[in-house]
Amino acid sequence: MNAPEYFFLPDVQATADLRQLAIHKVGVKGLRYPLALLDASGQVQHTVASLSMSVGLPPEVKGTHMSRFVELVEQKRAPLNINRLLRLLDEMLLRLEARSGEIELAFPCFIRKKAPVSTAESLLDFDVRMIAEKRQGQRTELTLEVVAPVTSLCPCSREISDYGAHNQRSHITIRVRLRSGMAPEELLRLAEDEASCEVFGLLKRPDEKWVTERAYDNPKFVEDLVRDIALRLMKDPRIAHWTVQSENFESIHNHSAYAEICGENA
Repeated sequence: MNAPEYFFLPDVQATADLRQLAIHKVGVKGLRYPLALLDASGQVQHTVASLSMSVGLPPEVKGTHMSRFVELVEQKRAPLNINRLLRLLDEMLLRLEARSGEIELAFPCFIRKKAPVSTAESLLDFDVRMIAEKRQGQRTELTLEVVAPVTSLCPCSREISDYGAHNQRSHITIRVRLRSGMAPEELLRLAEDEASCEVFGLLKRPDEKWVTERAYDNPKFVEDLVRDIALRLMKDPRIAHWTVQSENFESIHNHSAYAEICGENA
């Protein structure tokens, strides 16, 4: 019985704290881990996520058990989607004996796209963030965020120029608080639909002609982008609250154009 696992080791974290100050969030941050993700088509996609996991700590408790966060991640489980994230949060709260907590995952996601004319296939990456949060005495909140790369073409430039118009790559960030499940790909597709043109990983010359003319026929100010996307989000009953941001990396300036709009759905 001299093995280390049989030695008595005091649990300092579980001792009482006399300062009587509750901590709103305590846990681990910046934990990078492989992630199996269930995408909108039901296929499993493998990526790497950066995780933050935290719980609320009562005023009388000195510290939380940090190792238990990593133990949760190490357990084998089904590929993750937004609904399974809820179950992971419940499991964390039970394991940490907490009444409030939050799990945040940030990761790159990939979709396979076909070029518009040649149909050449390539992968397009976009950034995703999922957040499940439970506050004491309140319902659990689910938040989904995507950053979608698109093309925008300036309506003013097209109107005043004898030929051509300046365009740029834009990043559209859509952040929604959900009432029910939604796949990240749905928000990406929405952003692409409302942009001057979507972007592709691989284009042949006929495709370049198509995307150039598509953007020219569909000019959008940064203000147009956020308003048009907002109108779409307002009609989705799965969404409780939404925020849309667009940053246009201007091709004729050394600064970006930016717009943001947010709102609540009844």
